[in-house]
Amino acid sequence: MPNPLSQPRLRTAGRLAFLIFAAAFAAASARAAPSLAFRVVAERAHDSESFTQGLAVHGDTLIESAGGYGRSRVTLRRLADGALLREHALPADVFAEGLAVAGERVVQLTWQSQFGFLYGPDLRLLGRWSYRGEGWGLAFDGRRLIRSDGSDRLRFHDPHHLAETGGVAVRDGTRAVTRLNELEYADGWLYANVWLTDRIAVIQPDSGAVRAWLDLSDLKRRFAKPPRWNAAEHVLNGIAYDPRTRRFLVTGKCWPVMFELEIEPVTLTPAPPRPSS
Repeated sequence: MPNPLSQPRLRTAGRLAFLIFAAAFAAASARAAPSLAFRVVAERAHDSESFTQGLAVHGDTLIESAGGYGRSRVTLRRLADGALLREHALPADVFAEGLAVAGERVVQLTWQSQFGFLYGPDLRLLGRWSYRGEGWGLAFDGRRLIRSDGSDRLRFHDPHHLAETGGVAVRDGTRAVTRLNELEYADGWLYANVWLTDRIAVIQPDSGAVRAWLDLSDLKRRFAKPPRWNAAEHVLNGIAYDPRTRRFLVTGKCWPVMFELEIEPVTLTPAPPRPSS
């Protein structure tokens, strides 16, 4: 049996050990996720008039949603050479945002109108769909549509009826990650542009945990800025994944270049999923 006179000292030592452990745990949980390496494989021409909001590869085509009141549109291009195959202009009073391909439908968001558009894979207009709040980015992970609205929250939608079914908050350690914008799903991970930055968060969709970052600030140094370039507005935005080549296409709002990238795989063990709410 320990000497009763030593109990206060033991309790003090125990409290100190607990505080040290708690501080170490808090520091670890708050630690930012690591950065991924990437390699530029090729550079492609991109329409510098396109205020890019959404980008998706569908088979041998590239679909792009461009925003702006009075100039919003969605285009279908041949992936191999960028040739324009079809273009659909949106009404002047809506501001186009992200899009995703879910099965045989192209699903598009608008910014503040609280409705989006549905198209066939050839961009034939099928109708509209409604949602609550703002629309920023959209991705499809094979079982649900994932929508961002500029906050730290990802919202899930049923891909058939398009009703909102839940969501998760996005955290890098304990820090909320806000201004989530254009989204792309690839190999189990959700890639999210963070508006007004040159960074892409790599998120585990079921938990909202940021497991890695992609810093693409070097890309803007690789091209001459076109006329009417606005550094505050013409930011990185637009991610598309081609599963056939396992490469990404990335660009920005009104960028004259689209980059084809090989990105280091995420090798971290995913965090346990949090229940959606």
